[in-house]
Amino acid sequence: MTANSIPQISVEELAQRLSTQDSSIQLVDVREPQELAIASIEGFVNFPLSEFAEWGDEIPTLLNPHAETLVLCHHGMRSAQMCQWLVAQGFTNVKNIAGGIDAYSVLVDRSIPQY
Repeated sequence: MTANSIPQISVEELAQRLSTQDSSIQLVDVREPQELAIASIEGFVNFPLSEFAEWGDEIPTLLNPHAETLVLCHHGMRSAQMCQWLVAQGFTNVKNIAGGIDAYSVLVDRSIPQY
């Protein structure tokens, strides 16, 4: 599966989904802790890609492979990699957040710092 074949969700759609407070959605942020310190969106669980060795084996127990899973990074590249990996692990409903937190801070919530 290529990055292009991973379903995407726009930051506007993300904002709409977050506003419904749908607890069935899994929100994953693959950015580094220092990036989270600058800018983050409430409700996301952090799995930094650089620490993959530490959490990779635990993903099936930490996340529900059949729940809708939305993946965030800075611009959408690392999250696309994570989406591909999750699909390879048997996850059935994974979406990449197009444009990442950078687009979210520009288009949805200007109070989130850009970096």
